[in-house]
Amino acid sequence: MPELGILSLAMMLALLSGGLNLSIIATANLSGLTIAFLLTHYIPGTQGIAWAGVQVLAIAAGFAVAALVGLVNGFVIAYLGVSPILATLGTMTLCKGLAIGLTRGNVISGFPEPIVFIGNGTVLGVPFALIVLALCALPVALMLNATPFGARVYMIGSNEKATRYSGVDTRAVLLKLYVLSSLLASVAAVVMLARFNSANAAYGESYLLVTILAAVLGGVDPFGGFGKVGGLLLALIILQVISSAFNLLNLSQFLTLAIWGGILIAVAAVPHLGGKAPR
Repeated sequence: MPELGILSLAMMLALLSGGLNLSIIATANLSGLTIAFLLTHYIPGTQGIAWAGVQVLAIAAGFAVAALVGLVNGFVIAYLGVSPILATLGTMTLCKGLAIGLTRGNVISGFPEPIVFIGNGTVLGVPFALIVLALCALPVALMLNATPFGARVYMIGSNEKATRYSGVDTRAVLLKLYVLSSLLASVAAVVMLARFNSANAAYGESYLLVTILAAVLGGVDPFGGFGKVGGLLLALIILQVISSAFNLLNLSQFLTLAIWGGILIAVAAVPHLGGKAPR
């Protein structure tokens, strides 16, 4: 749940602006591979402060790669006017191609204990990965609900043209938004590589559509302008309960995906059944 929750937050930010970020999984994998490469190829001879510094620099490098992808997404969408679907589909393909090409599809594994602890350790009985999710969700919620930037994101999702005419630099807001979305994907990358103690170009590919499902099920308007972090987290809990129940009943995981797909169709159809006119 933690890595899926962080990726869902990344998708939610794009959806709130009326856009979409199809590149979050590819960004996470490329960022994770960057971290993994540095951790396994630049190991100092001692286990002291220098080694701790390498770990910090490796994670920082992964975040830098994700920020660069976010800048490309934001610039192409905001300043060139390209559709978010096409722009992020392009960066998704680019990132995946780079990840596979540079690693030849191989897995990079064998990380130090502090890194592995992020995905598998516990603090007072609480999984540390879940704490990371909370540390991501709380600032995002505060940003959206209590800052001018968050208000502008909702305004852009409701009516971008009217927001621009009201004096808001919508292009700058969108650029920052996609950078934040990519940085959240990088946080998810750290959790994933720590949990699996490995990194690969194909990890988490099934998460992409589930992040959209979680966002829509949590009350995020797919057209933009409305949605809360609390609703998203509640949706994630519901999906996890359904998945756990199916596992206890020894039912196929593919049947779980089918149920999730049916839920998405139902949630999307309910407003229209109630007489709400499509936008």
